[in-house]
Amino acid sequence: MRLLSLIIFKLTGWNTAVNSSPEINRCVLIAAPHTSNWDFVYARAALYILRVKVRFLIKDDYFVFPLNYILKAMGAIPVDRSKAKGNKVQALIDIFDRNKKMVTMIPAEGTRSLVKEFRKGFYHVANGAKVPIALGYLDYKKKVAGIGPLFYPTGDIEKDLQEIYAFYRTISARHPKNAMP
Repeated sequence: MRLLSLIIFKLTGWNTAVNSSPEINRCVLIAAPHTSNWDFVYARAALYILRVKVRFLIKDDYFVFPLNYILKAMGAIPVDRSKAKGNKVQALIDIFDRNKKMVTMIPAEGTRSLVKEFRKGFYHVANGAKVPIALGYLDYKKKVAGIGPLFYPTGDIEKDLQEIYAFYRTISARHPKNAMP
């Protein structure tokens, strides 16, 4: 998959970038801005190129033969979205507790539509699992897919979110009208 990802990036003019953070091997990787279905393609390809083994949540509706085998190989974790949100947060914390190396990618907005603020599940997972948040991004203007600095939650969610938002203010979404201001 890495070779295919390199070819996709070469043909489309995209590059990867990683902040000078420590090795990314145990964190919640937020993906933002998330305004297009292409975001997943470029983000997943970038992570193959960067050799980051990542897990991500996906609706369990997609786990049908033969797609279920492909999704599992890509790192997908099926989730029943009809269950309470707290259960998903605790389930991810439990997965972190069982794994010394674990990177889970979560779209911070939770949707491709315009939202006024990030959903806070990623923050609660990182705080509960005592792992940092890696600031993943796709900058369509610069054609760069990257991982910014690691952010360590302090427990003051409102203050921490303001610092995270500050990082993303310079990132250009595919569909800017659906990106947070």
